[in-house]
Amino acid sequence: MAKVLETTGMVCPFPLVEAKEAIVDMAKGEELIINFDCTQATESIPRWAATEGHEITEFEQIDDAKWRIIVKKGK
Repeated sequence: MAKVLETTGMVCPFPLVEAKEAIVDMAKGEELIINFDCTQATESIPRWAATEGHEITEFEQIDDAKWRIIVKKGK
């Protein structure tokens, strides 16, 4: 079951900080859905996921200043 992390309205780096904390207690293969509106997170979240061995299964721009990234926990 996917876990949803709503960080819309948070300034960077908090969407990334919240994502790091949220994924710790998740099992391998579970998905974390991150909703955010911080432009810097469009780069920092995928970079972090790749570094940690997680997979980005979806990266969608919802509107002019809102995105959704789904991270599948790797290790």
